Amino acid sequence: MHSSTLFSFGARYPNITCRVSPPVSPPVASLSLPSSSPDSLACSLQCPHFQSCSGCTHELNLQRPAVVDEASGFFKRYGVEDFTFDSCRLWGWRCRAKLAVRGTSDNALIGLYQEGTHSVVDIPECKAHHPNINAAIELLREGIKVFDVVPFDEDQGTGDLRYVQMAVTTHSTSLRAPERYKNGKVQVSLVWNSRNEKSHNADKLQALSSFLWRKGGPNCKFHLIHSVWANFQTSTNNIIFGNRWRHLLGERDFWEHVGGIDISLDPSSFGQANTRAFDSLLWKLHKYVPGGSSVADLYAGAGVIGLSLATSRKCRQEHIFSVKCIEVNKEARLSFEKTIQRLPNSLNCSITWHHADASVNPLSWIIGTDVVVVDPPRRGLDASLRQILESVPSIEKRMKSSSQSTRSNAKEEKRPWILRARELSVQAGNKLTPEENNTLPQRLIYISCGWESFKEDCKSLLSSRAWELEKAHGFNFFPGTDSIEVLAVFKRRVVMKKKKKSGVKKVGLKKVRAK
Repeated sequence: MHSSTLFSFGARYPNITCRVSPPVSPPVASLSLPSSSPDSLACSLQCPHFQSCSGCTHELNLQRPAVVDEASGFFKRYGVEDFTFDSCRLWGWRCRAKLAVRGTSDNALIGLYQEGTHSVVDIPECKAHHPNINAAIELLREGIKVFDVVPFDEDQGTGDLRYVQMAVTTHSTSLRAPERYKNGKVQVSLVWNSRNEKSHNADKLQALSSFLWRKGGPNCKFHLIHSVWANFQTSTNNIIFGNRWRHLLGERDFWEHVGGIDISLDPSSFGQANTRAFDSLLWKLHKYVPGGSSVADLYAGAGVIGLSLATSRKCRQEHIFSVKCIEVNKEARLSFEKTIQRLPNSLNCSITWHHADASVNPLSWIIGTDVVVVDPPRRGLDASLRQILESVPSIEKRMKSSSQSTRSNAKEEKRPWILRARELSVQAGNKLTPEENNTLPQRLIYISCGWESFKEDCKSLLSSRAWELEKAHGFNFFPGTDSIEVLAVFKRRVVMKKKKKSGVKKVGLKKVRAK
């Protein structure tokens, strides 16, 4: 076991310490703790909002949620004896939060719904939030009061401010690496109850955003606010964001550094809440992709996983052949385009991003690849994709026995979903997109945020006898809950053919025995 790091916190956190895994960059070994750890009391949440707030469900043993033991036993049953679990940062880990705004302008409630209700619990001292999110919330609360901004009333559909999204960037090259996390700046996105910036309450929006920038911008003693955005939403459903965004103040581009690359994230883009834990997972992932591989990154978002693999030292040295990122959300394209502008000029591979649904004819996306990486939503793999992955050996057998190759059959591509994806694709790297071949993946890397759905997908993949588990790792993406992030590595199952004994030898044996 490697040496661990002691974290201590100031006034915003309880004066305790807890033994947890150190930040990872570059990768180090993961920490495995016994279930009866003596640190269980020290590693407690100690949050004044626990039980009333729905965000956290477990107060003790933050370093090892109960599901870890279940996961260890599950993987052991399928041949993985060395499952590891990285405890990661236990407090102040959340760098992205969506919070409801309710109450009155004099007493604004900014927080999460109480379990099973639409009553908002104010959480000014949340121990999961990055401390600067809490500081930005207090500044927002002050602005709401000063400018008489009316929090949203769900029953009446009235009010000014419905929700707020706080996102922290810890990527500041002007600071020493150890100082970057605690000095993270907050991007504030105000979800305004109007159709656009010209509505009747636009003056309040302008006043509130200017207040946040004046009190927390670069001219302040502590530069807290990265930027202010507005999102306009008037829908009566539970969808937080509308389709219309407007940049108001501060830096337009939001950058973070994970997995060895700078990534750009718009307010509408999906971003991991636990930046440090995600960074740890990416460094671990690198070791399971052989140099020279062609990779398909499905459910790719802005392509962070695929781009991190393409620019890793191992892949640069051994020339990873190609990476194709498949994502159904077209809004992620802009983030991908900005991110590739910061990639090394020496990148010797082909990288493409495609706006497409990986569940529609998934074979067209995995054919010609050596490694498939999937990072599906909590519900798990789409059934059509899982079925194709389970059928890889039989598909490969048919392709080998076919007299015509896939290349000759696809002289003129006519499938509309492929044509649309090509039209909306983005390409980077110094190599042209390679011609498709008939190879099918030999390795599947599954990143899961939904333990229950992963178990079902895993059992289905293994029962197909197409795949077998090679490695598995867990990461504490959400301390205070019974959730874990899983990185599971599957390899193609090798079926040994039985040698047939020739009839001549059998006759010979009988003759010998007869003598």
